[in-house]
Amino acid sequence: MGVSRGEFSSRIGFIMAAAGSAVGLGNVWGFPTQTASNGGAAFVLVYLVLAFSLAYPAFMAEILIGRYGQANAVSSMEKMAKKAWQKKFAFLVGFGGIICAALILSFYGILAGWMMSFAVESAALIAGAQGVADWVTGGSVMRNLFFTTLFMFLTVFIIQRGVEDGIEKWSKRLMPMMIGLLILLIVYVLTLEGAQEGLSAYLNPDITRVLEPNLLLSALGQAFFSLSLGTSVMVIYGSYISKRENMVTIGAQVTLIDVSIAFLAGLLIIPSMYVAQAQGVQIFADDGSLLAGPALVFTVLPSLFEGMGNLGLFVGLAFFVLMSIAALTSSISMLEGPVSFVVERHNADRKKATLVIGMVILAISCAIISNIDLMLGLVATISTEYGQPIIAMLCCVYAGWIWQRNSLLEEIQNGYPEVGESFFWKIWPWYIKFVCPVAIGAVFIHSVL
Repeated sequence: MGVSRGEFSSRIGFIMAAAGSAVGLGNVWGFPTQTASNGGAAFVLVYLVLAFSLAYPAFMAEILIGRYGQANAVSSMEKMAKKAWQKKFAFLVGFGGIICAALILSFYGILAGWMMSFAVESAALIAGAQGVADWVTGGSVMRNLFFTTLFMFLTVFIIQRGVEDGIEKWSKRLMPMMIGLLILLIVYVLTLEGAQEGLSAYLNPDITRVLEPNLLLSALGQAFFSLSLGTSVMVIYGSYISKRENMVTIGAQVTLIDVSIAFLAGLLIIPSMYVAQAQGVQIFADDGSLLAGPALVFTVLPSLFEGMGNLGLFVGLAFFVLMSIAALTSSISMLEGPVSFVVERHNADRKKATLVIGMVILAISCAIISNIDLMLGLVATISTEYGQPIIAMLCCVYAGWIWQRNSLLEEIQNGYPEVGESFFWKIWPWYIKFVCPVAIGAVFIHSVL
């Protein structure tokens, strides 16, 4: 292979990049919505438990496959194969994850474009440009095409610069900025009328609900989705990690950051909903169900910001900038999967490959925009409800049943020589063989039914 791959220059570089991939709209938008729809604090409690007991082991499988293979997702998995059928299976899983990532990015870019348009609306209103503000939130096809293209351009710009100068450098810049904005917004919202009621709903669990099947499966699905499992992303990021690093510790740190930011996002969104309710905005139906659902961030929160007067323009600007940053830290990882495959398997120039693949994904986005009512939900369902859980499950099966146990242990011992005596090694191989595939399969069946 004649292509220079690059590598994360430091542990913090990988942690910021991997956490940035995991921390996207699924955390800042999806997690609070799921929480509000599934019992509030009870959902939070179950999510936290499942993220560490089930999502973390599956996450470890993917980054270990990448670190062992030191190549793109397909080549990394093929290196473990000993038989012809195993190589075919490896190609199916690795390439399936790449296709899944590309499909997710095709609709994700549209949603991210909406986040950017709402940020521009706030900036335009601050500047007194009412006409611009009306256009960017008008929902026209041209608006969608413009902001989706702009977001894809930013993603391509970062990926063209490679691992250290692109992914790592920008993750180190964007992640602290996102966390800082999130904390500032939380502090402000908690001072408003109604916030304490929302805080109580978020932090005081109804223990009787934690064993509800729908709540358990929704929490598990959220945990797997938020860690970017089943998209080849963590396999390729794992391949850029030095063999000297302790993968068990790094995996735990990334998972901790991911769930912490999801928790912080809920600490912002849930109290914000109750603040909006105190201002007269209807949040819940008579039966207690959430009215806005996935559209929460585009309906309830703008109403909240409007109720704050002129200050709300600045709060709204900060919030939608936060959402745009969260989207960008995830999108760069989704684009890196297919780019690394083309660059390494076909000795392609990274800048050209990134541009071409970015344009192909943008073309899919444009096709979705042309019939958005039908296509957006269809592509999202195929990629996230079908593709992701199937690929994540097959990755666990591959690591648990095909990767030889001694070879697996040797890989983890790079950076953690005493892992053979650890609690992690006593339970993780069994988790990856039996528990994780069954749990992911349950999520898949639940989403289908």
